[in-house]
Amino acid sequence: MNEEIRILLQPVFGEKVEVQFSSQTGGGCINQTSVLQLTNGERVFLKFNSHPPHADFFAVEGKGLKLLAQAEKGPRIPKPLALQDSAKPSFLILEYVEEASPGHDFPARFARSLAELHRITDNSFGLDHDNYIGSTPQKNAQETNGIHFFRDQRLRTQQELARKSGKLPLATDKNLSKLCDRIENYLDISEEKPALIHGDLWSGNYFPDRDQFPCVFDPAVYFGLREADLAMTELFGRLPQNFYDAYREAFPLNPGYKERKDLYNLYHLLNHLNLFGGSYLSSVEQVIRRYIG
Repeated sequence: MNEEIRILLQPVFGEKVEVQFSSQTGGGCINQTSVLQLTNGERVFLKFNSHPPHADFFAVEGKGLKLLAQAEKGPRIPKPLALQDSAKPSFLILEYVEEASPGHDFPARFARSLAELHRITDNSFGLDHDNYIGSTPQKNAQETNGIHFFRDQRLRTQQELARKSGKLPLATDKNLSKLCDRIENYLDISEEKPALIHGDLWSGNYFPDRDQFPCVFDPAVYFGLREADLAMTELFGRLPQNFYDAYREAFPLNPGYKERKDLYNLYHLLNHLNLFGGSYLSSVEQVIRRYIG
């Protein structure tokens, strides 16, 4: 693989470079990751997979990062440098960003940068291509109605996957269908335009760089309801309150966000049910019961 990396990085840096050494990092449940030290003194971040879940998996991730980079005052986005998806292992090489511990002002700074990202809009909800949430295909068929997009392209697609794999009991399936049928009773998106969102904003997908500037990565990007990004930051833990206060100051929300956030997170809980199995079923059922009794 080092030879392929050398060939791909030469035009990036305008000189011949070799991998001097690599340091494996934690990675995730899908890919392996390493930091590569190059002979020109630069470091790059490598994501690779000998058996990627989809042929275009890394290509789509690179496209997502480039989309997020549109926000001039938005979060820092690692720049995609090189891609190999025509042979095994497949890999994506990114700009290396050194992680730092979050300081006191990081949450508010993160919130303001996220608000700037969310100000980027489009005529439709969705995206001009499909991508992935984890390793699950994420459908992005464009729709002018944000509630219908969330219902059909988010909840119902995950419902269908869970139904086909036998992970959704019949009673839960029926109740989820009732919730989808009534969803307009629960989502107030008055005056909300399609917002460019990260799409998978749990705590493992952001950190402060050495200058305390927010850096986000591993996107599941699309134009959606911006509250979905905020809700995801509360699903597995929660940022400090000054994050949410600073976001509301920069980009006010419609009243009632607290009543809606679990509905947005139902998409991610269903995805975790599909990816990891029945341990997430009770959380799915709890959210459904909250809305339909």
